[in-house]
Amino acid sequence: MLRATLFVVLLGFAVKNSSTVTLHFFFDSAWQLPLVAIMLIFFAAGATVGVTAALASFLRQRREIVRLKREAEAAGTIRPQ
Repeated sequence: MLRATLFVVLLGFAVKNSSTVTLHFFFDSAWQLPLVAIMLIFFAAGATVGVTAALASFLRQRREIVRLKREAEAAGTIRPQ
């Protein structure tokens, strides 16, 4: 129910903000896209950067856990699996 409500709200937002927006870049280049498309692009880029940052931390923690398990097994405080 919550997902359906959120979808309807976001769909209404997209319909109401369908006007064209111009993004100006360096060297006189520009993009003309609907506002919703630009927001979606920047949201996806931000989500990708966030997941990448979290993934790096996650992998670092996994390596630390494996290292600590090996040390604990070598010291005899836990049984090898």
